[in-house]
Amino acid sequence: MTGATPAEAAHDHAHHDHDHDCACGHDHGPAKAFDISALISARGLTLLRGDRLILDHVDVDIHPGEIVTLIGPNGSGKTSLVRALLGVQDLNGGEISRVENLKVGYVPQRFDIDRALPMTVARFLALGHKAPRAALSAVLAEVGAERCIDQQLSELSGGELQRVLLARALIANPELLVLDEPVRGVDYTGEADLYALIGNLRDKRGIGVLLVSHDLHVVMAQSDRVLCLNRHICCSGVPETVAQHPEYMRLFGPETARNFGVYRHHHDHAHGLDGRELPGSHGHHHGETL
Repeated sequence: MTGATPAEAAHDHAHHDHDHDCACGHDHGPAKAFDISALISARGLTLLRGDRLILDHVDVDIHPGEIVTLIGPNGSGKTSLVRALLGVQDLNGGEISRVENLKVGYVPQRFDIDRALPMTVARFLALGHKAPRAALSAVLAEVGAERCIDQQLSELSGGELQRVLLARALIANPELLVLDEPVRGVDYTGEADLYALIGNLRDKRGIGVLLVSHDLHVVMAQSDRVLCLNRHICCSGVPETVAQHPEYMRLFGPETARNFGVYRHHHDHAHGLDGRELPGSHGHHHGETL
């Protein structure tokens, strides 16, 4: 996996067009150029496990200040794609360009606690970091878990643990936050609160966010752009467009798409179909339903 040289990147960027108006299909035509405005730009990612195709020519761009949600059925390659983007999964084909010295905060899909191991939240957060207690307290306050600082990890509720894991991912001030199924063990109300928190962190810190989720309705309503993966990118675009796409309906069922209309998506600006904010659109309030 290699990045583009500055000359290649400049050339590539000049010819890159953002055709995410629910881009769909399975065309393996000429590879698109890297997007130099992205934190991570991946092209043609292909992964085989034996004779089984896990990822099939996947293209992904994640930009500063946007929430990209990766959805797909079990076995669709979501976790493999995340591992590839993080540089911990070898690939059979494709290339990835990352911002130099990109700092990534990661919240894993599973975090199993040894109940017999005594460890406070403060000690857990300090592992691998030399942050003073005041800094630990501040990042816990940012995620709404300041009162947990002296609690044992094993005593936390599901929602508290997820907030602590999120705080740990934020300690090093990442430019990109990657969350793999971040609401496991959290009740439905807690899910909505957690996704709202992630949106607030994006707004406050200006970070890029990659979310992997099965919780389609709430998470899609918080997203700027959705990628629907089933080994290849089946469809991509703003949530409202993806929810109406035939490939999405085929994977998740038409009832899921209809139910998406319950969730209203409020902004103080307008988005183009590729999920990007439209110039001069601040002050435009809208709520979309299907």
